[in-house]
Amino acid sequence: MSSSPSSLEDGVRLLGTVQRCDSGRKSLSGTFGNGSNGGAGPSKMIEMQPAELSETEDNSYMYFRQEGLFANSFPKMKEIRRMGKLCDVTLKVDSLSFSAHRIVLAATIPYFYAMFTHNMAESRIKEITMKEIEPMALESLINFAYSGLVKIDTQNVQSLMVGASFLQLNEVRDACAKFLKRKFHPQNVLGIRQFADTLGCSKLIVSADRYIHQHFSKVANGDEFVALSYSELIDVISRDELNVKSEECIFEACMRWVKHDQETRSEYLPLILANIRLPLLSPQFLADNVATEELIKTSHKCRDLLDEARDFHLMPERRALVSTTRTRPRCFDFVVGLIFAVGGLTKNGESVSTVEIYNPATKEWNMGEAMTMLRSRVGVAVTNGKLYAFGGFNGTARLSTVEIYDPRQHRWSQGTAMRCKRSAVGVAALEDYVYVCGGYDGVTSLSTVERYHPRTDTWSSVAPMMKYRSAGGVAALGGYVYALGGHDGLSIFDTVERYDPFIDTWTKVVSMLNRRCRLGVATLGNKLYACGGYDGNSFLRSVEVYDPVKNSWSLIAPMNVKRSRVALAANMGKLWAIGGYDGESNLSTVEVYDPKTNTWTFVAPMKHHGGGVGCGVIPTPFQD
Repeated sequence: MSSSPSSLEDGVRLLGTVQRCDSGRKSLSGTFGNGSNGGAGPSKMIEMQPAELSETEDNSYMYFRQEGLFANSFPKMKEIRRMGKLCDVTLKVDSLSFSAHRIVLAATIPYFYAMFTHNMAESRIKEITMKEIEPMALESLINFAYSGLVKIDTQNVQSLMVGASFLQLNEVRDACAKFLKRKFHPQNVLGIRQFADTLGCSKLIVSADRYIHQHFSKVANGDEFVALSYSELIDVISRDELNVKSEECIFEACMRWVKHDQETRSEYLPLILANIRLPLLSPQFLADNVATEELIKTSHKCRDLLDEARDFHLMPERRALVSTTRTRPRCFDFVVGLIFAVGGLTKNGESVSTVEIYNPATKEWNMGEAMTMLRSRVGVAVTNGKLYAFGGFNGTARLSTVEIYDPRQHRWSQGTAMRCKRSAVGVAALEDYVYVCGGYDGVTSLSTVERYHPRTDTWSSVAPMMKYRSAGGVAALGGYVYALGGHDGLSIFDTVERYDPFIDTWTKVVSMLNRRCRLGVATLGNKLYACGGYDGNSFLRSVEVYDPVKNSWSLIAPMNVKRSRVALAANMGKLWAIGGYDGESNLSTVEVYDPKTNTWTFVAPMKHHGGGVGCGVIPTPFQD
């Protein structure tokens, strides 16, 4: 027998030399001693390639970390499972069985961690029958436990999401939800929303609702819409956030739903009409489309609602008697799109035709197609997916011209000119029209208002404002056009008035808390925001918000810098304050207001503008 011990004997002998050091820590004598090896020759350190070594100051011990150990171990476990070795549990679903290792399942899947570590019956049996999960989903998720990788496609996403929710694999569930968001379409979003509701996936529900709101007209034409239950239909059509050009779209969608199964659904029609805002329909549509419907003509309750809508138009003095839920306009303002900064000034105060585009996804500004004319103090509005630039100042004269940008063709075209030259003008889009209010014609501030019809490229005059307003703010909210602040050449205003297109009349609204001209105005969350401007003494960074329900103004967090001539836009549920003038220089900086946190945060500044821009948001395909 050889006198040299085997490697196994070496290991036993080495372990047998464990001793206590004076410090009380264990050490290995001999080869791994304190430098003395009893005359057996110099001590040696085994050579290895550690990922990380950490030693104490007195070198009495060290930590060794092999970073790739865990990453390399799981593929080996996967291979061991593939060979069918060391498996200690079998999961059965229907007629299929899947072998695995308890320790791997418990370490990676919360459901099995709870099952195997809490003394449940399943922790002691070899074969476990699984319910509430499809076989292919279980197989994919067991494989995920070993690899950290799972394929999600249109064929398996629903079963995979159900299985991930059941096994409490939240990250896989969220990945499935993200996949479904990318697949939203008017033909499937209602079904996805119902699926998310059954799983209690609130984020996917919110995203689906936003898509439904934004694309309601297309969603209402799909097969899923007519398959809704009565309660589901009421839930959808009663929402303020539906993005429709007019209430006609809601009425026509509901009649389509009723006639899809007229025999059983006609009894619901009075309740459905009560949730349609009939007073917001035009008198012509009420007469030609609503009053002529046989199902409405034969129902006393339906005729009563029709009469109420007629009276709303015929007798304005009785409007206060009509339920506010039926006269409150829809208000969709969760726009997701590209922000266009149009015209404005250079750092030196010269008018420009430059257009810059901010993409919130990339958080960058890029050059867009320039307008054909120089324009500062320009009015901008977006409607029907196109951007309109009205009037402005070219450095020598006020303008009446109009330019229209079509993002599909990436080019500007000329529209019919306004009847008056206007710079420092306020503009707002409401339903089928764009309202151009006040401004300055080179001689005096204006109170006149022109209404532009994009579909026919024509202008008409409407009732003038109660005050002459140059450099005021104009925005649409709740079916009205609001005009805020501004000046008449002598005084700067805190006053507010609003225009009712039904009766062609301006009425006074409660005044702002501060006088402001050259302010930024936008609507968000069914509220009206006024930011920055100039009060006659100071350039402002304060911001206030108007709540039409409370009919009152309140201050919110101020901007980070003073901004007069600031452009304000609502996008992605936030407000974007762009450019301006701080009393010393024109600004290219941009900051964003988050109403959830009541804070302003700087984002990337414009690259080619020095402030004084007009701005608008052109919606992009849905993203969330």
